Amino acid sequence: QVQLVESGGGLVQSGGSLRLSCEALGFTSKDYVIGWFRQAPGKGREGVSCFSSSDGGTYYADSVQGRFTISRDTAKNTLYLQMNSLKPEDTAVYFCAALLDTIVSATWYCQHPDFGLWGRGTQVTVSS
Repeated sequence: QVQLVESGGGLVQSGGSLRLSCEALGFTSKDYVIGWFRQAPGKGREGVSCFSSSDGGTYYADSVQGRFTISRDTAKNTLYLQMNSLKPEDTAVYFCAALLDTIVSATWYCQHPDFGLWGRGTQVTVSS
């Protein structure tokens, strides 16, 4: 059974940085799409950044382009999200999610946040 476990959230001042980690326990799929989503209080889920194994493609939301970077360590089965130049509007619960044994684009998955296996999330709070 695959589990996604996020870590790395916390409180940071505006302009600061954080790196989120998502460990995929029991993960063996060769074809998958995986990414980071966030949900701020009173708002819906937003796809932040996604990666697809089918073509190596990535997606970034316009709001984080140039500030956030998604990366993977396949040996550790871990997905990362490096977040720089953080803003108060980045405050949210950040979730790692994945669709396994499937071939879809990173863009599609980030724009359809209601599918797949989800972790429990990690809180990111950016103070002004």
